[in-house]
Amino acid sequence: MNSQPQLLHARTALYPRDRRSAAVARDLTRITLADWGLTRRSDDVLLCVGEIATNALLHGVPPGRCFQLALTLATDGVLRVEVHDSGSGEIHPARPSPDVERGRGLLLVQALADDWGIRERDPGKVVWCEFRACVPS
Repeated sequence: MNSQPQLLHARTALYPRDRRSAAVARDLTRITLADWGLTRRSDDVLLCVGEIATNALLHGVPPGRCFQLALTLATDGVLRVEVHDSGSGEIHPARPSPDVERGRGLLLVQALADDWGIRERDPGKVVWCEFRACVPS
């Protein structure tokens, strides 16, 4: 018997290297959460999508390339958000000084999501986060 949860829903989209793409990715996420009947923790999910997408745009998407947003909901109620980019470089939560206005995105993801991480892909990387108990309402 397979103990792995099955996928209930999945949605993906590609976004160009454009300053508006993070907002559009948030909009698709908002629509997807509503379509899937997920209202619990939607503000946390939307904030994390915005932060991860913005990081991809600023640090991970080379000129002429796109990033991919993937949203999945499993039968165990875990919502997974992934942002795939084709850029090089490692990322990790920074410890910005109090007088710096930037650099807190992954710290927010770390605080709001139940789990998160980074994995390599060729080319680039995937930044992901998960939210448990996002059972449809």
